[in-house]
Amino acid sequence: MSTISISAPAVIPARTATGAATRIRLTTRGRRLLVALAALPLAAGIGFAAIGGGSALASGESVERATFDTVTVMPGDTLWAIAEEIAPAADPRIVISEIEKLNAMGGGSLQVGQQLAIPGQYSN
Repeated sequence: MSTISISAPAVIPARTATGAATRIRLTTRGRRLLVALAALPLAAGIGFAAIGGGSALASGESVERATFDTVTVMPGDTLWAIAEEIAPAADPRIVISEIEKLNAMGGGSLQVGQQLAIPGQYSN
């Protein structure tokens, strides 16, 4: 049985007349050029964002401003009780849902003294 071995070819550095290997030397001007070339895509991205970022404001559409009142949570208060108090004629589940959306509440837990924003349509 025969064996074949594969080895990487040896790289022999080029020698100068003095016999020393040549090295690439980067001058100050060369370093500045490399930094400028590396920063060019970043500068182009910032420029593109600055030019294209204002398009939403230039649409000419009017923006409706949200109005709301606040209610301070008292001991024993629940979202259901607050919803029935501020909107007795409305379905409390819908009012609770709107209060949770406006206040970015993940769950229905309340803290005593917490300020809850109430949608403007339920304000007195």
